[in-house]
Amino acid sequence: MRIYVIDDEPIALNASEHVIHSAVPDAQITSFTSGDEALEVLNQTAEYPDIVFSDVEMPGTNGLEFAVRLKQISPKTEIVFVTAYAKYAVEAFRVRANGYILKPLTADRVLEEIQGMNNIRDERNGLLKIRCFGSFEVFWKGEPLPFEREKVKELFAYLIDRKGALCSSQEIAAAILGKTKSRLEAKIQTGSLIRNLRKTLETIGQKDLLIRSRGRTAVRTKGIDCDYFRMLEGDMEVVNSYRGEYMSQYRWAEIQTE
Repeated sequence: MRIYVIDDEPIALNASEHVIHSAVPDAQITSFTSGDEALEVLNQTAEYPDIVFSDVEMPGTNGLEFAVRLKQISPKTEIVFVTAYAKYAVEAFRVRANGYILKPLTADRVLEEIQGMNNIRDERNGLLKIRCFGSFEVFWKGEPLPFEREKVKELFAYLIDRKGALCSSQEIAAAILGKTKSRLEAKIQTGSLIRNLRKTLETIGQKDLLIRSRGRTAVRTKGIDCDYFRMLEGDMEVVNSYRGEYMSQYRWAEIQTE
């Protein structure tokens, strides 16, 4: 694990480095007295840290400005702010810092933050991963999830777009099948697609992601790692990755922010 520690006060910097080393003795720790110095090294080496413990109130580029610039070049780096000023907590989470510690830094708090990050990674690694930005794609354990029919994949995309709302057969049919002759025809055609989708999810042990209630269908959003859902939650890393295209292969798809 590569860790950066940033603090403009040498005594505080040395103390933080010592505490972090005692908490994670196997980590490779590098110290800096300014965010600008750390960014310069990053640009020269392109060896990005796993975690940065940074003070907030510093001359020149302060911790919040540093975090924004760091996330632009290394979005996967985790950031923990270490400061004596509680007022910075809100700003820290606006730039999606992954933790916030009030001074003095302790080994227990360092371990708590690192374990929290690992728990998030482990949780996401066990989830079905869905990409909505650009074209709609579904991944399971790093591999594309195969669908028997394109319309089954489109059904899943539509349910994702609906963000967990229950959808009737008529509504689904109108969106992904076009006009149908009758309510019965819509029910038969969408029923076939839903059964196929459930079968596909069952092959990876995820059939419970599909919810059926009184003839309506939805997805269980909490069992999914989806860029669209994370954007709606305010994940700035995902917001910054959006390039204006959303489920581009489907005519009905239109991003909703409400």
